[in-house]
Amino acid sequence: MSETGVAAFSALGDQVRTALSERGFSTPTEPQREAIPPLSDGRDALVVAPTGTGKTETAMLPVLDSLVESDDRFGIGALYITPLRALNRDMRERLEWWGETLGLDVDVRHGDTTDYQRQKQANDPPDVLVTTPETLQAMLTGSKLRTALEDVDHVVVDEVHELAAAKRGAQLTVGLERLRELSGSFQRIGLSATVGDPQEVGRFLTAGRGCRVVEVDIGSRLSIDVVHPEVTDRDERLSSELVTDAETASHVRFIDDLIADHESVLVFVNTRQTAEALGSRFKELGTNLGVHHGSLSKEARIDVEDGFKRGELDALLCTSSMELGIDVGHVDHVVQYGSPRQVSRLVQRVGRAGHRRDQVSSGTVVTTHADDTLEALAIARQARNGDVEPAEIHDGSLDTVANQIAGLVMDTGEIRAMEAYRVLTRAYPFRDLPEQQFKAVVQELAENNVVWLDEERDTLEKRRGTWQYFYQNLSMIPDEATYDVEDVASGDQVGTLDERFVVNFATPGEVFVQRGEMWRITNIDEEEEVVTVSPIEDPAGEVPSWTGSEIPVPKAVAQEVGELRRVAGQQLQDGAPIDAVASHVANRYDAGRATVETGLEQLDGHEAPLPDDGTVLVEFQGREVVVNACYGHKVNETLGRVLSALLGQRAGSSVAMEVDPYRIELEVPRQITAGDVIEVVEETDPDHLTALVELSLKNADALKFKLAQVATKFGSLKRWRGRGSTEFGRDRLLAALEDTPMYEEALREVRHEDLALAETADLLAALQSGEVALETVGERTPIGLGGRSAGRELLSPENADASVIQTVRERIQEDRVILACLHCKEWDRRQQVKRVRDQPECPQCGSTRIAALNPWADEVLTAVRASERDEEQEKMTERAYRSASLVQSHGKRAVLALAARGVGPHNAARIINRLREDEDEFYRDILRQEREYARTQSFWD
Repeated sequence: MSETGVAAFSALGDQVRTALSERGFSTPTEPQREAIPPLSDGRDALVVAPTGTGKTETAMLPVLDSLVESDDRFGIGALYITPLRALNRDMRERLEWWGETLGLDVDVRHGDTTDYQRQKQANDPPDVLVTTPETLQAMLTGSKLRTALEDVDHVVVDEVHELAAAKRGAQLTVGLERLRELSGSFQRIGLSATVGDPQEVGRFLTAGRGCRVVEVDIGSRLSIDVVHPEVTDRDERLSSELVTDAETASHVRFIDDLIADHESVLVFVNTRQTAEALGSRFKELGTNLGVHHGSLSKEARIDVEDGFKRGELDALLCTSSMELGIDVGHVDHVVQYGSPRQVSRLVQRVGRAGHRRDQVSSGTVVTTHADDTLEALAIARQARNGDVEPAEIHDGSLDTVANQIAGLVMDTGEIRAMEAYRVLTRAYPFRDLPEQQFKAVVQELAENNVVWLDEERDTLEKRRGTWQYFYQNLSMIPDEATYDVEDVASGDQVGTLDERFVVNFATPGEVFVQRGEMWRITNIDEEEEVVTVSPIEDPAGEVPSWTGSEIPVPKAVAQEVGELRRVAGQQLQDGAPIDAVASHVANRYDAGRATVETGLEQLDGHEAPLPDDGTVLVEFQGREVVVNACYGHKVNETLGRVLSALLGQRAGSSVAMEVDPYRIELEVPRQITAGDVIEVVEETDPDHLTALVELSLKNADALKFKLAQVATKFGSLKRWRGRGSTEFGRDRLLAALEDTPMYEEALREVRHEDLALAETADLLAALQSGEVALETVGERTPIGLGGRSAGRELLSPENADASVIQTVRERIQEDRVILACLHCKEWDRRQQVKRVRDQPECPQCGSTRIAALNPWADEVLTAVRASERDEEQEKMTERAYRSASLVQSHGKRAVLALAARGVGPHNAARIINRLREDEDEFYRDILRQEREYARTQSFWD
């Protein structure tokens, strides 16, 4: 043991050392050896180590020791701030033991704390208070609690890496500066998972002063296997039992075998949708595991956590809900299903395994397709090498500024504006906030009646709306509704859905997965915030419509995939057999040859120039353009927006876009050529990129949704609900707020979360200078086509789209219509659509002026034949004549469009007049219109 190790516990006082012996702490862990001495000296520190390495005791032992030694304190001596209330449950048992043993009072305060307990804490403050960032905001405004907070000497911030990358963290940094106004300077201790820029996270914690960073090297303690399971005969047999294809069956079987080979396993997936889909397969297989994700009720999550901890469950299938150190006992292996997408996620997840002293953390990444395999190989290598992504701090978020201006006013009743500016800009994320921007936010708050601005005295004062605004906005987490999901038959609650999901996806008839089962939406009650569903007994052939949101893959990972392609691809093009190339790659990446081979299959036989870390390949066929670029999600999203906007401008119509870390897929109008795409890339000035992107965002739903959330945080919208606000309403909101700090913040946040402007400008410049090669090919390549299966959910078969379109086609052909002659008005007939002639005509008068009407539209026939009509009958007659005009011009094609649900003559004309390459597109347009009708039906009924 190093001298530091020997000195670690000896730096603590007698009482704490005695308690250590009682607790069984004989030898300090690595973070304890390195951090306890400087912490005992009162220094600020950031402790970076995986979950389970004794980080809590590392921080709290010196704090508790200091509190034991202190005898002149009457208020709260230490705050332990944690981002999740669930963590309080885990910490409480340990911290209360230390408190009882050392004669210190430890208590917890969060949103669910009873009024009685809150009053007790205010009257008789505990020595140590465990709380959340949001509850600290409320505490700073209470008169008794402000007195109690004057004695704070230590603040411990847990999971600080998570807060550093969120607005909650930006809010907390100002909250700590408000606390500093009360208590003076205090010791700051941060506990963090592995991050790429610990010094920056340290500055985030300490208001830019920096601190001692104690970092445990986790890379050397990781044992990570990347495996693409081979399909066996057993998997072929399992596929029908599990209602899936043999390849997915092989994934489930392989993971089931891993669970059987270990004592306690965490199986991580990237989305709730995958958790539900995979969970349903394990349920069929009889695997003893529980499912854990954020959409499940708190009781359901606690139930599976405790069951796993007691050994009643062999495994937990979970999302990022299990990343933040929730105590579930010993974990001896971690499985990651699909690429983890980011190095930090893999390190945090696999780091949960094997925390017995000096034990290696072992994990297996189970990959599903070629991109997935190469990506997982790159991420696993970077994880072992310690190349973790930096935390992306929310610098200068203006809705946080608005929130904290109100907080500062609440603290004291009134404050000079420039004094508020001084406190705000002490916090690290706001160190560069321009005074002019601060004043614009203040002006907005004053106009929204959140604070009173006395311009003569330059003071901000409380007004009637300040209290209500502040307590409605304690949290910087967007105020989205949560819809209950209820089984229509039993009335039981199945789970919950986020508002964003309901706004952007949910319509009656759509299918999704929850609780491991498939459900069809039957109704959405926006007033009660309830989605009613019915179970699907036989899921075969059903396709969930929602695939969830993807975790963005960083540029560094995508570039390594590009490098891997370049090295292996060159060897393959030089004639080396794929198994020999795979063996060469496997040696470097410490992976199995067969697995590597599955990742290289799309390179084998690729004759076009290879898209890699130094080459962008544009492939063009028909209306499909694919820009193959290994630059990650954010760069590709940014470049894709620019390309779709500028190409759409050239064509005078919209360009559809889909993006993954290695491709930008565009569906362009017929007149757009490969030359147009190359011209846009070569002629777009990188210096104009920001303006072009901002222009492209103006019609994006993401910006409108974000703007509504930001406006709420400014007090501009008292209450906003996405579904209640029509598309017209959101467009009007965008126009109204365009020149305000709210628009500026919404734009900043979309850029921060989804885009990479500087890196994309660099890529454009490199393409124009030739530093990055730009190649074209007039056909689809295996690599370009590889993106179509990437990111598909487990329940989506390859022919999902084709089968849905075929179902629509068959349903419409089987439907019945009324054909009625509007020339003689004497003839009508009810007929199946499939039996209608290509050009219908009246058998009595020979006219082709035939209306195609819904089979229940007898009242329309009555209106057409009436000699005198009321206003409603006039409207019916007008629609009938428009229908007849379409049928006269377009024959049976018009009948097909008019037979669809909710498609009137106006929309039928739009569908018919679109130019298409195949009939599937015609039915796809009909389906889109039917879904839109289902979404808006309540407005017409």
